[in-house]
Amino acid sequence: MISKKNLLEELTKHFGFESFKGNQEAIIKNVLEEKDTFVLMPTGGGKSLCYQLPSLIMEGTAIVISPLIALMKNQVDAIRNFSDADNVAHFLNSSLSQSEITQVKKDVAEGKTKLLYVAPESLTKQDNIDFLRQIKISFYAIDEAHCISEWGHDFRPEYRRIRPIINEIGPAPIIALTATATPKVQHDIQKNLAMENVTIFKSSFNRPNLYYEVRPKNKNTDKDLIKFIRTHNGKSGIIYCLSRKKVEELAETLQVNGISALPYHAGMESAIRSENQDAFLMEKVDVIVATIAFGMGIDKPDVRFVIHYDIPKSLEGYYQETGRAGRDGGEGICLTYYSNKDLQKLEKFMQGKPVSEQEIGKQLLLETAAYAESSVCRRKLLLHYFGEEYMEENCGNCDNCLNPKKQIEAKELLCVVLNAIIETKEKFKEELIIDFLLGKETAEIKDYKLSELESFGIVDKEEGNSLNAIIRQAMIAGYISKNIENYGLLKVTAEGKKYLKKPTSFLITENNEFSEDEDEMPLMRGGGSSALDSTLFSILKDLRKKKSKELKLPPFVIFQDPSLEAMATTYPITIEELKNVPGVGEGKAKRYGEDFVAIIKKHVEENDIERPEDMRVRSIANRSKLKIAIIEAIDRRVALDDLAEREGIEFNELLNEIESIVYSGTKINIDYFLDQIMDEDVKQEIFTYFKEEAETDSIESALNELGEDDYTEEEIRLVRIKFFSEMGN
Repeated sequence: MISKKNLLEELTKHFGFESFKGNQEAIIKNVLEEKDTFVLMPTGGGKSLCYQLPSLIMEGTAIVISPLIALMKNQVDAIRNFSDADNVAHFLNSSLSQSEITQVKKDVAEGKTKLLYVAPESLTKQDNIDFLRQIKISFYAIDEAHCISEWGHDFRPEYRRIRPIINEIGPAPIIALTATATPKVQHDIQKNLAMENVTIFKSSFNRPNLYYEVRPKNKNTDKDLIKFIRTHNGKSGIIYCLSRKKVEELAETLQVNGISALPYHAGMESAIRSENQDAFLMEKVDVIVATIAFGMGIDKPDVRFVIHYDIPKSLEGYYQETGRAGRDGGEGICLTYYSNKDLQKLEKFMQGKPVSEQEIGKQLLLETAAYAESSVCRRKLLLHYFGEEYMEENCGNCDNCLNPKKQIEAKELLCVVLNAIIETKEKFKEELIIDFLLGKETAEIKDYKLSELESFGIVDKEEGNSLNAIIRQAMIAGYISKNIENYGLLKVTAEGKKYLKKPTSFLITENNEFSEDEDEMPLMRGGGSSALDSTLFSILKDLRKKKSKELKLPPFVIFQDPSLEAMATTYPITIEELKNVPGVGEGKAKRYGEDFVAIIKKHVEENDIERPEDMRVRSIANRSKLKIAIIEAIDRRVALDDLAEREGIEFNELLNEIESIVYSGTKINIDYFLDQIMDEDVKQEIFTYFKEEAETDSIESALNELGEDDYTEEEIRLVRIKFFSEMGN
């Protein structure tokens, strides 16, 4: 066996490093001893070296199975840079010509190639299987091994076929590596690869230098994002979006607002995509806007921020993507914008998939939502998800720890929850337990006759708001476990049963509330807060109240709170500047703006305030074109559902655009459409509510007041558009 001294010499000789990181040395020794090895190591921990160094030392060629062509190319380029011979490493995939494949096979057959990267699809081709059977294989390395599991964030069915093909080619030791795997996924990987006597090396998932924050996603998100990037000017950042369309739009929005950014997604021409990636790596641009296709194997150590514009599909995906920040141990800000609507959209995308796949996807989304909404330390939640216990009460480097919420006693409610899980025979998910305790007669509760049980409806609505937080925090405390094998059924643990016999104080922090009507959430960590002038905000609210009495209009019709907050941040002192404030626009600025800009100007002069730069977010042309198209179509009395279909957008998205048009002061008339779809008395009642009773324009408040059973959210939104257009513009 190779000695420690010799191993360090090999490390220095091949890679120029003088010491190993973390578990690297123990892992490499295990591979050199030809034992099956399972490596769980976060991004930036040095996974690649764990198979690259043994491959250079051992006899034969190591077969590295890797999921992405771009990832293989980067890895091969990296290993060649450390060697004096290019043929030390090759890849075999669909991007090669026949003559290139012939050359690769020649180098491998002659023993010149120590590392051969293969896509799982290439591995299944019979001529490749026949070729690999003839060569000496030192070991198989399965990179991104989480792709094997349906519960992994990047499941690939072809990864399931790796073991049978290895058996066909010929046995050799296996090293499986992943940066993200829950206990369930770890079990899946080992089972599928038949790694029975495997040695497991598990590094901590804690990245102390990463700061985690979640903000509400709303109509001000683009403005908030631009402000954030400007406060981190010149620093490298990645912004992840779920759709290619959003990637293109957002990259263009950033560009027209003076930010050096480029798009990246799988639908782009290969040459342009590579060009954009290289521009980011070579620091010709600061920001790359990408789908999750970007980043695997990209070894850029100084990414200072990773932003999720859309909530990811799973916490594993989130962890891996945020892990690309601060790989050098320096600053790494992980900022996520969260809206429940995004989750609904993701759930909708799953329709049409097999039921089991939909169930798994839904469970993963629920975990992500729980993480976003929780006010518990984000580091503690993430590490718990990956089966690791974090003992600190306050990590000091996430939004929830830097701005802790007041804790409340939940001993009695926890006992109620534990009893309910036991009473319902531990056969149900979190959502049903909550519905059961609140006394909701859902179809499932009726089917199982749960309303006949003692605990049914034992919790009132007000206390019910805490149930989600109690269940989550009881999981972290070890009183409740979630049976992932059975799609998230809740079980009471032995510790939970002990707690029921002898309850003690159980303090919880209630979940964060994410209202989509809110303005941006200020950055809670150095250098990016919105610097709201609270004195001016109060003055503007008083002026708005005075105006509302004069004009006999609800205050929110004149200007909404987010608009006043923006005025109290950017200090517009002319009508022209006021037009650029979110939710104002030309019509409202002219109609109501004079007194507001006068009072702001006076406040600025009296307090000798230095005004910040104009924070106007310039729209990209497409967005303006869409608004014009909508106004013109409404003038021609085109039915709104037909209009949404014509523009290729969801009906909800169309309503968002129309609301934006109306809130900015443009008068439109949608009576022709309302008359087709709505009774006159329904229309009148909603209109009267906004005119005479409403204290806010919130849809939720309107539904509560008017009755969810009598009116739909869509009806209320449509009449609210009519109301704002007629009364406010």
